[in-house]
Amino acid sequence: MSLQLQEQYTVPEETAKVAHAVFPKGTLCLTLADTLSECVSDQDFSEIFSTQGQPAESPWRLALVTILQYVEGLTDRQTADAVRSRIDWKYLLCLELTDVGFHHTVLSEFRTRLITAQAECLVFERLLSLCQDKGWLKARTRQRTDSTHVLAAIRAVTRLECVGETLRAALNALAVAAPDWLRPQSQPEWVERYSERIEDYHLPKSKKKRVEQAELYGNDGLRLLNAIFESTSPQWLRHIPAVETLRRVWIQQYYCFNNKIRWRIQGEIPPASVMISSPYEPDAHYAKKKTTSWVGYKVHLSETCEPGELHLITNVETTAGPVDDGEMTEVIHTSLDNNNLLPDKHIVDTGYLDAELLVTTQANYQVDLFGPTRSDHRWQANDAKGFAAANFTVDWNNHSLTCPEGKVSASWTPAIDGRDNEVIKIKFASADCSVCPSLELCTRSQRKRRTVTIRPEAQYKALEMRRQQEKTSAYKKEYARRAGIEGTLSEGVRAHGLRRARYIGLAKTHLQHLMTATAINVKRIHNWLNGVPQEATRTSQFVKLMEQSVG
Repeated sequence: MSLQLQEQYTVPEETAKVAHAVFPKGTLCLTLADTLSECVSDQDFSEIFSTQGQPAESPWRLALVTILQYVEGLTDRQTADAVRSRIDWKYLLCLELTDVGFHHTVLSEFRTRLITAQAECLVFERLLSLCQDKGWLKARTRQRTDSTHVLAAIRAVTRLECVGETLRAALNALAVAAPDWLRPQSQPEWVERYSERIEDYHLPKSKKKRVEQAELYGNDGLRLLNAIFESTSPQWLRHIPAVETLRRVWIQQYYCFNNKIRWRIQGEIPPASVMISSPYEPDAHYAKKKTTSWVGYKVHLSETCEPGELHLITNVETTAGPVDDGEMTEVIHTSLDNNNLLPDKHIVDTGYLDAELLVTTQANYQVDLFGPTRSDHRWQANDAKGFAAANFTVDWNNHSLTCPEGKVSASWTPAIDGRDNEVIKIKFASADCSVCPSLELCTRSQRKRRTVTIRPEAQYKALEMRRQQEKTSAYKKEYARRAGIEGTLSEGVRAHGLRRARYIGLAKTHLQHLMTATAINVKRIHNWLNGVPQEATRTSQFVKLMEQSVG
């Protein structure tokens, strides 16, 4: 498909006349046409289209259509119908009233082009750039970030279902790609065993029989893989996606012992971050956060939150479900920095910060990472009478620690803890600790010797300073601003299906989240320009009644 560049689009006279007559008070589409339609142009998409071939549908028009699709939560077919039938859409898209639009598959092709060219962020970032030009969006203001889980567009299955369905998917793929090769390799019993979807309802219930069923699937899959990797088999069979998924799943779920395939037990399987949970969605992984467990992804949204200003989503990140929030803090700041949208204060919850991030974020980006730190969970800190690490006095110049009883540490050793964090392990002498009258308040070690682990100086001081700030009313008032991001996530979930993936794969799901954020921004800009105030937290009628009674 070739791109036919057009510098400017004009609303046809008849379309404009009818649109203004039918919608005298305007609509979102009319507002978008008059203020934001120039956020993208055909030229922005020149690198993802060829210069030869059949003329493509205008990417400027397709970008706007995709925004509207996410604003209203439409399918591709419904969106194509809306282009043909909606007067306000035709006004925005500069189409004649009699224009018949395009086939719905054009939208899927457009999304594929964006992903292939790694241009998923193009529409989202161009809208933000326009908002910066108009003065609606400024850098070095407050922003807030939070995440929510996203369910992959698959059914959740057990390990046993997964291996059976993985083999069934590989057989179906080979039946299409290499029917003549597959026919002689297949066993007669495979027809009945893999003809229908594998469901746990029909599988054995006892642990012993489930292991036997798993190893039955395992032997069938191994037989197929051995045939595929025979030197006489076509090399290209190995590169069929379903076959590669089969190979990976078998490595994760089975091992060979005495030339026999064996089902891996708990403790022998890989972590959730690499474990394939479905053959149809290898990018989706099992994750758990507190009491919530799911198979899929996680989306991180950042938005501005200055009082009295337009609140816009400034960054979107989509990750596999098991990725910790703290791993994304640096990624988010790098992305905001690339778009000249770094905040001066970034309000986050505990998951996004630690002692190291408090220091590096300020040093690298001049951003105040603002949020509650993790408390000390050691028994000394939980016991009101215990000697916690905070009760010791640090002498950084002499590399020593003084305990509440006045004793000085015997050793000071830099180390790396179990999470790859730089720490300092400080030990006291057994001769001092064993005869100390406060021993029971300090350690329960059989060696009767206290060991204290602290962070390096810069991190230690930043952590202590933040913990002192957390005790003030000013901190609590400022941190209360973070609650607004919960409302944004709720809007995304309830109005735009943010928590359910519409497509298969991490890249497509990320594009979905970017377009969802773009749709939310467009709606907010429309409300801002039309004087619609931001929604406050809703109060139930009962609470209102009781508040009036108290008043």
